[in-house]
Amino acid sequence: MTGGSPTPDATGAHRQAPASRGWVVVIPVKGTDNAKSRLGAAVELATAIALDTVTAALGAAPVVVVTSVVAAPSFAALGARVVVDLGGGLNAAVRSGIAAAEGENVAVLLGDLPSLRSDELVAALDAAEAHPRAMVADAEGLGTVLITALRGVEHSPAFGAGSRVAHIAAGYRELPVAAISGLRRDVDTEQQLRSIDAKRLGERTRAIVAATLDGEGPGTPRVTPAPADDPGSNGLR
Repeated sequence: MTGGSPTPDATGAHRQAPASRGWVVVIPVKGTDNAKSRLGAAVELATAIALDTVTAALGAAPVVVVTSVVAAPSFAALGARVVVDLGGGLNAAVRSGIAAAEGENVAVLLGDLPSLRSDELVAALDAAEAHPRAMVADAEGLGTVLITALRGVEHSPAFGAGSRVAHIAAGYRELPVAAISGLRRDVDTEQQLRSIDAKRLGERTRAIVAATLDGEGPGTPRVTPAPADDPGSNGLR
């Protein structure tokens, strides 16, 4: 697998990210109107976050997106292979994506990482080659943003509340990735989104954040507080 697509650095400039050889990255994206319900985001923002995540991942390796029929064309247009999500929840979607990527080293990446850079994912995949199974925790150290398995090693996806502990128990080796890395900065809440330097956000997310969180204009999608009793789901689509 040869060169990656240009990716923004912390100053907004673009550079070529070296592709990570031998990997396929599976990204589940809910792709429905209630995506990112805990964030309380309009569908436009949830879609922008997912598109920016997939764009960054494509700079590191081929990508399989598992999503709805409605959302599929947007991801196919980026160059990702698309598998239609038939329902059954996040881990079911992950398993269907893994099946489509059979025969390669397979990584599963959550689709809510708007500040991810291609080189950060490449570095993690390169480190993962030293372990049959590996994982990267989210910045809070409770959930999981990435799991990997080498060719011939079966995945055991356990995304959900407390997934970091569940994946470690399943034999995934935790990789030492800095908490400030865009790979670990999944977005479940408005506070988490605001905590990321806008210059690090993908261009689609950055444009919508500028219109919604930094100042609303006519016709712009609003970010509204999530219901107080919404337990969230570890940044799960």
